Amino acid sequence: HTPRNITLAMVGEVGEVSECFQWKPDSECVVGLPGWSEDERKHLGEELSDVLLYLVRLADVCDVDLAAAVAAKVQRNAAKYPASLVNGSRAKYTAYQ
Repeated sequence: HTPRNITLAMVGEVGEVSECFQWKPDSECVVGLPGWSEDERKHLGEELSDVLLYLVRLADVCDVDLAAAVAAKVQRNAAKYPASLVNGSRAKYTAYQ
C-alpha cells in the first residue's frame, strides 16, 4: 500500500473513533468515560487500535522513526511551552516567547 492509501484508511478509522463520541452528551465524554458500558469501551479500544496500526504502518512505509519523531516533538514542545508558564493556560506558544 502507498502512503496515500494508508493515510486515507487511517482517516476513515479516525472517523469511526469519532462515531463512538458523536451522539454522547458532554457529561459522558469526560476523562475516564465513567458512564460508558464495557461494550462501548471495547468498541472504542478496537477503533483506536485500528488508528494506531495504520499510523505505525504509515511511519514504516514513509521510513519515519516514529519513536524518535515523538521524542523530538516532546522536546520541541517542552521548549515551546515551558511548564512553569503554560500550566493551566491555552494561549498560543507565541505568547510565551
